[in-house]
Amino acid sequence: MSFKTVLAVIGAAGATADLDQAIAVASELDAHLSVLILGVALPPMAADYPVATAWLDQRQEDLNALAAIRTDAEDNCRRSGIPYDVDHIYDDRFILESNVSTRAIYADVVVAGAGLRGDSGLRKLVIGGSAFDARTPLLLVNKTGKASLKPRNVLLAWNSRAEAASAAKAGMELLAGADTVRVVLVDPDASYGRNGGEPGADIAAFLDRHGVNVVVEQVASCERRTEDVLRQHASETGCDMIVMGAYGHSRLRERIFGGVTASILQECSVPVFLAR
Repeated sequence: MSFKTVLAVIGAAGATADLDQAIAVASELDAHLSVLILGVALPPMAADYPVATAWLDQRQEDLNALAAIRTDAEDNCRRSGIPYDVDHIYDDRFILESNVSTRAIYADVVVAGAGLRGDSGLRKLVIGGSAFDARTPLLLVNKTGKASLKPRNVLLAWNSRAEAASAAKAGMELLAGADTVRVVLVDPDASYGRNGGEPGADIAAFLDRHGVNVVVEQVASCERRTEDVLRQHASETGCDMIVMGAYGHSRLRERIFGGVTASILQECSVPVFLAR
């Protein structure tokens, strides 16, 4: 798919840096940038007057801060010369996730920078609203990684599941444009119904028909966690992006216990393209 509308979701932390990365992505793609600035509202307090006054003061302070971020975002987007729109929302987490979902429906990709990525609460609701509810892929950028949807050396995390296939299809344009796409299988199961007799051969053939330069790499975990293996392999092979499916277990189980995807999203030195 082509990326013509980029939705950048930004929180209060690291807002300027996150916006700069989103502008870089939209400029690279010659795309429209839609900026959504989120603030989690303080829950109302049923208490005496002094506490209620402090709550109202804090709420107003938060609203003023979001308004200032919005003004800066509009100024930066205007200077960049890209087509854009900017909005901000201050509400509870459920309403924020619903708004992210609605906005993500009309975007080709959602971009989240290091500031938002470092906020576990906002990160979860953005992933929930976009990848799960709207089924729109995300690009999660780290502090030092280049914000780009034109990577040269890509690691595609593959386990022969529908989530991984969805990620590959959603990112086909960036995979086809890369110099090398490494299809990485950790401890692949060659039995029927899993990875097949030659693990990775089927997805390699599929990608090759789309003009993707594919290398299949089967990696032994040696009793390490899968996420650690993927991170290390990406580092050792000089990958500038990891493409992966969103969650292998149920969403509820993933939220409670964590998992490979959750760990990669929280700690990874390269940008991650995530889809479900």
